[in-house]
Amino acid sequence: MQADRAEPLIAIVDDDANVRDTLSALMRDSGFDAVCCPDIPAFLALGDPPQVDLALIDLRLRGESGLTLAIHIRERYEIPIVMLTGVGDEIDKIIGLETGADDYMIKPFNPRELVARIRAVLRRYGHGTTRPSAAPDQEIAFGTMRLDVQSRRLLDGQGEEIPLTNAEYRLLEYFAQNPNRIIPRPELLEKLGSDMQRYVDRTIDVLILRLRRKIEAVPSKPVHLQTRRAQGYIFQLSPV
Repeated sequence: MQADRAEPLIAIVDDDANVRDTLSALMRDSGFDAVCCPDIPAFLALGDPPQVDLALIDLRLRGESGLTLAIHIRERYEIPIVMLTGVGDEIDKIIGLETGADDYMIKPFNPRELVARIRAVLRRYGHGTTRPSAAPDQEIAFGTMRLDVQSRRLLDGQGEEIPLTNAEYRLLEYFAQNPNRIIPRPELLEKLGSDMQRYVDRTIDVLILRLRRKIEAVPSKPVHLQTRRAQGYIFQLSPV
């Protein structure tokens, strides 16, 4: 959050004026500030780096792709990204995950859920209230890491947070709460729930690869999150 502002500033990038107005009002009613951008050049005109705390981007911008902007942001800045996409845009969702988007919402969305998702993403980037420490029974330890299920954080051996997107956290939490058993892919899609039910199998592959880069010493030789060919995945709290 910028030091001279009390409220996080959300950049709304959408080519539909009605959507921009609706989202802007929602942000302000929810305790945020908002700046509206009808296209990518308007966002780039905000500065280098842009003085915003989060970018809310529609994937289907007229004449251009929101993914282009997401890639631009991820390569240059530490600005969280939440993407809005229409029903059935599975390919865009997959590509969006690979570019490092922090979360997704599928249109039409529940306004309260969108606000909750934005707040959760901002917290992961250090905005908002101080996170409470978890009680021992609210943590799941594996290797040198701890999953704090109260504050939804992954901590390394020094207690430092390893940033996870919402989808990455939900997947890791489910694995950690169901260790040492093979979980088939359909179950993962079902248990992740919400908009994840509309994702295709390829999305699970993307999330698994991203998680391994964050929790495994050698991602190509995982000791915690392992594949069982033609069966699914198994999560081991302690290497065998």
